[in-house]
Amino acid sequence: MNTSVTLAGVTFKNPVMECSGTFGSGMEYSEFVDLNRLGAVVTKGVANVPWAGNPTPRVVETPSGMLNAIGLQNPGIDVFCERDIPFLKQYDTKIIVNVCGKSTEDYIEVVERLAQEKVDMLEINISCPNVKEGGIAFGQNPKAAFDITQAVKKVAKQPVIMKLSPNVTDITEMARAVEMGGADAVSLINTITGMKIDINRRTFALANKTGGMSGPCVRPVAVRMVYQVAQAVKIPIIGMGGITCASDALEFILAGASAVAVGTANFANPNATVEVVEGIEAYMEKYGVSDIKELIGAVR
Repeated sequence: MNTSVTLAGVTFKNPVMECSGTFGSGMEYSEFVDLNRLGAVVTKGVANVPWAGNPTPRVVETPSGMLNAIGLQNPGIDVFCERDIPFLKQYDTKIIVNVCGKSTEDYIEVVERLAQEKVDMLEINISCPNVKEGGIAFGQNPKAAFDITQAVKKVAKQPVIMKLSPNVTDITEMARAVEMGGADAVSLINTITGMKIDINRRTFALANKTGGMSGPCVRPVAVRMVYQVAQAVKIPIIGMGGITCASDALEFILAGASAVAVGTANFANPNATVEVVEGIEAYMEKYGVSDIKELIGAVR
């Protein structure tokens, strides 16, 4: 039974990883999870300088999910290279570094620094607000998405995954834009913008007012978007959004994702990723599937 998948020339032992920002950089979860069982570890977003993130409160539960407005708090690329990469290199898993920035120059600085590091792929978070364009996310404008992809590809030494925002009118337009810009793969979806009001305090539940909604509540939207993108582009897709178990993950794979990422579920169940790996293996055995590639995009 073969569970390995290859994305942009990088072969993963299985198609399961976790979503950036839900697992730290693996260190916090390594006490609970055997990182060797995962196809890859996706790091928390890394910027060129330390980011403090947003003021608190910045996480709130919602029905079947949560809202977060962490603001991509991170210690910056220097600490990441000195501390996190050596830690992850101890494990038999691929390393995908999530990169964030507030301008094209920010992204380029991090990507150039990572060119010298032994990491396998880069995931570019284009849901960050572009400060030079008045705060609109790079991932909400096709031209901006194309431009940032092209700029990153010029300096990247590793294959580039562009992480797409669902907060757009047409997700396929964004996917085509980054494919044209040279992206090696896409990951989707990032969180959906939402809001919660505290009726007793008569104020916003999050200090930032809005936050990114994730968890099972977004899964049907995410599966639909993955399916649409699979029909629109030729590059591989990493599907994510509300995956809690193997059956959820298999929906994404059947819709056209070559790999899947588990996010919010990690907070309630640190072993969720390994359970998804084992569940996919059990499904393949049950239905006599010898190679997971038979399942990718099997629903047309």
